[in-house]
Amino acid sequence: MTNPFKIGLLSISDRAASGVYEDKGIPALNEWLASALITPWEAVTRVIPDEQGKIESALRELVDAENCSLVLTTGGTGPALRDVTPEATLAVADKIMPGFGEQMRQISLHFVPTAILSRQVAVIRKQSLIINLPGQPKSIRETLEGVKDEQGKPVVHGIFSAVPYCLDLIGAPYLETDEAVVKAFRPKSAQKPQG
Repeated sequence: MTNPFKIGLLSISDRAASGVYEDKGIPALNEWLASALITPWEAVTRVIPDEQGKIESALRELVDAENCSLVLTTGGTGPALRDVTPEATLAVADKIMPGFGEQMRQISLHFVPTAILSRQVAVIRKQSLIINLPGQPKSIRETLEGVKDEQGKPVVHGIFSAVPYCLDLIGAPYLETDEAVVKAFRPKSAQKPQG
């Protein structure tokens, strides 16, 4: 039996880490991933404060020790003084994937003009893809799924449609999605028969 696909879920918030309020990022990510993924997967979760050293350590641990092929962070991507998630993410990167941040801002601009204040980045570390997501559950879903018209057809593709093929290219395990939630794009030559 193969091991489940491991996904690191990292919530970055001073107040959630200190117990002032309940973290909403990880439950939102868990719920969305449960609806979107066909491939068996397992979450490895952490809630930590907005401190660059702690974020870097958590990202290294999730990739290097926990062997997560995908790490999704939530929180700490704005312009506030305590928002250092992008800096920590870039500090542990082997490669930068700027298209993810560009697409996330494009999606969010359909909903709020302040999307231009977001500094989300995505990087590759070893054979893992790390993506900074927004902090609000509604924004997390919108970013992952994209903008759809009344018939449910994508107007602006969500970032997750590119994630499985990116994982293929870096040597991570094959990840399949439920097309009703998000259709993974792969060239025909990269698709495995279902079953």
